[in-house]
Amino acid sequence: MFAQRIRGLFTMTKKSPCSIQALYDLCKQTFAPSATSSPSSQAIHKLYSLLDTIGPEDVGLKDESLDDERGHGLFGLNVFNRVDRWAQPITYVDIHEGQNFTMCMFCFPTSAVIPLHDHPGMTVLSKVLYGSLHVKAYDWVEPACIRKSERVGHPTVLDILAPSYLEAAGRRCTYYHDYPYSSFANGDEIVGNGKEQDYAWLAVVDTPEDLYMRPGSYMGPDIQR
Repeated sequence: MFAQRIRGLFTMTKKSPCSIQALYDLCKQTFAPSATSSPSSQAIHKLYSLLDTIGPEDVGLKDESLDDERGHGLFGLNVFNRVDRWAQPITYVDIHEGQNFTMCMFCFPTSAVIPLHDHPGMTVLSKVLYGSLHVKAYDWVEPACIRKSERVGHPTVLDILAPSYLEAAGRRCTYYHDYPYSSFANGDEIVGNGKEQDYAWLAVVDTPEDLYMRPGSYMGPDIQR
C-alpha cells in the first residue's frame, strides 16, 4: 500500500545499487569506533566527494514531475485536498542509524523550515538530492549552532551525522530562537566593527510545537552492514 501511494513524482529505480553501499562503507570506515580522534580533513573531504556523487536514483527515487506535484513532498496526496497539499509535515527517512553515524533523508514540502538547532560535537554532511534550499549558520565565540531554514522547492536532503545524536553522551538536539544583536546590546560594545547586523543573540527554547515530522520508508538498494 505504501508504494501505491507514491504517485508520479517518484518511481522505483535499480540504477547504481552500489553507490549508497559505497557511501555506507566509507562512513563505517571514517567513523570507526576504534578511532581515537576526529576524522582528518582529508577523510572528510573523501567522504564529501563520494556523497556529492549520490543522486535521487541511488536511494530508490526518480525525479519526474516536480512542477506537477508542487507541495506534495516525497509522498503524493489527494490533489483535491488543498489543506493536504500545502500543510504537509517534513518526512524523515531512516537509511541507517547506529551509534557511530546516521544516514537519513529529509523531504520538505514547499517552504518548510527546520528550526534553528545544533549538532553538539558532531560532524554533519548534507547533499541536496533535488530542489533548492537556504542554509544559515551561526558561529559564536565557542560552539556553533546551525540553522537550516527557508527550504524552498520541496527538496529532499541526504544527511550524514557522526556520531549520532545520543542524549546520554551529551549529544542532545537543542533548539534556539535568534534575536538581533541590537535587541540586548545595552551599550556593551561586544561587537564594534560596524557589522552588528551579522550577529545575533541565541536563546534556548523548547522543541517548537509546529515542528511536524512523520516517518517514511527507505526504498533504495539494501545496504550490507
